[in-house]
Amino acid sequence: MGKDECKTMLDALNKVTACYRHLVIALGSTSDSQNLREELKRTRKKAQELAVANRTVLTSLLKDKSISKDDRVEYERLWVLFSSSMELLEVDMKRSLEIGQDFPLKVPTRHLIQTGMTGSTTTVAARAMSVQNMKYEADSNIDTADLRDLQGEICQVSHMMEEMETKVQVAPWAVEAKQEPGAELKSNMSLGNSSVGVISICDEEPKEEDGGGGRDAGVASICAVLVFFVVVSVALVLGYLVINMS
Repeated sequence: MGKDECKTMLDALNKVTACYRHLVIALGSTSDSQNLREELKRTRKKAQELAVANRTVLTSLLKDKSISKDDRVEYERLWVLFSSSMELLEVDMKRSLEIGQDFPLKVPTRHLIQTGMTGSTTTVAARAMSVQNMKYEADSNIDTADLRDLQGEICQVSHMMEEMETKVQVAPWAVEAKQEPGAELKSNMSLGNSSVGVISICDEEPKEEDGGGGRDAGVASICAVLVFFVVVSVALVLGYLVINMS
């Protein structure tokens, strides 16, 4: 397998872990639901499958003594990116477990939090699973049954990361980045291809309205100046009349 194939696999893992993080954000909020719990379960399992595939391929390539120096440097860079993605996945899985325990759906113990998030998470989950429409098949007790599975999967991910460190010796600080910090933010890629379709957070004002607000402020300033001059003029006239009458 070549470098391009490895990059494609890693990109797929990064996309799924990013989607999983967006779903975890909705836990415990008014967007929380049975469907969200099922989306979280299926997304993290997809991420773990991709993680195993990435680990197998990169481990094999980095143990190969016949690859060129340039290829090894590139594979080590991909390994560091892969390790970072796994660390984020583990953190989000632990966060999902903690929030899920605090906000059970079947027997609620506290009110859901109004975070300002609105909308469904279906789009995010569908993107992670690479499907157009999500089909929900989970039982009503998924929030309690899945927490037990999640605890075991967190241990599996932690064990996988420990094995990675022992099988492949790659020092993260010795790997040089190929791009400057923030280079991906300057990319000309379309937003539709790079976005994970996060649920909306409040309603933003259109740019046209922002421009209109600026014009309204200018008109208000002019009106205020005119009113000021009118008041001053009236005061002068009244003062003149008072003086003449006296």
